[in-house]
Amino acid sequence: MEFVRREAPYLAPKADVAAMMLQVLAALIPAALAHVWYFGPGFLFNLLVASAFCIGGEALMMRARSRAPEAALADYSALVTAALLAFALPSLTPWWVTATGSLFAVVVAKHLYGGIGFNVFNPAMAGYVVILVAFPMEMNLWVAPRMGDIDYIGLTVLQTVSYTLTGSLPDTLTFDAISRATPLDAMQSGLRGMRTYAEIRTNPMMGDFGGRGWEWIGNFFAFGGFWLLVKKIIRWQIPAGVFAGLLIPAGLMYIIAPGANASPGFHLFSGATILCAFFIATDPVSAATSPKGRFVYGCGIGFLIFAIRKWGSFADGVAFAVLLMNMATPAIDYITRPHIVGHPRRADRQ
Repeated sequence: MEFVRREAPYLAPKADVAAMMLQVLAALIPAALAHVWYFGPGFLFNLLVASAFCIGGEALMMRARSRAPEAALADYSALVTAALLAFALPSLTPWWVTATGSLFAVVVAKHLYGGIGFNVFNPAMAGYVVILVAFPMEMNLWVAPRMGDIDYIGLTVLQTVSYTLTGSLPDTLTFDAISRATPLDAMQSGLRGMRTYAEIRTNPMMGDFGGRGWEWIGNFFAFGGFWLLVKKIIRWQIPAGVFAGLLIPAGLMYIIAPGANASPGFHLFSGATILCAFFIATDPVSAATSPKGRFVYGCGIGFLIFAIRKWGSFADGVAFAVLLMNMATPAIDYITRPHIVGHPRRADRQ
């Protein structure tokens, strides 16, 4: 009789990395369609540029490391990085800005640390922070949402492509004519200008809770996030922690001084809060791993988002909050690691 010797692992995983990444991309489709509807086709061009440079950077780095590019490209992680970066960019972004963020995300934040599974920082957020600091003017060109009673000047597809390629608007348009402050920018500048929350809410850009248009995109992010929870692609602890870390201090400050602080609903439905909770903070490599650690990690991100929005220089703060908590992940994992049955607890060893 011949015995067949097998090496570990003995059980094949039910889902591989490629399948998980495809699920994440599928969950982002509804929000992507809503983004195009409210803010124009610029998102699609940002996505195309980001995808091209993320895939190209991944292939070049794999060849530089004397490895087959197909091994990295087949897991679709570069496309997820490109999609998350595209959601963070204004609809009108020159191609070289998107390319810079994409290459930094893949080449520096991912492959210089060893590739997928070894990166310390979330690649998409690392790339976004670089271009946020390097290209502040281009990162402020947000257009008004397509709503019936808002002064909306939309660019055609050809005009959008022209700006993406050249960074110049048509002669008949100016940046002041098409760009608008985001709801978070308007809220931050208004509160620091001694206006009350109720007065700022009279801005036609404001919706039922957050910014108009942004609210619906956030709803679709939430639908996609719940789908990932149902499919067990992500765990509930990190989204719950992000929401708790942000909404609890925001709620307390709003109760204490409602005129000088934005409501929890505004924080939830403005900016990238929901995108962060379900798609960014849940990166399985740079996030905490233990159940308690994931919740602590999410709470830290949520509180830092609130702190940066309240007292910081940047209106949103999601990217900085994620990167700061990425640095704290090893300590969180060490402190919250689960007890192994049969081994004494740390307190007992002392």
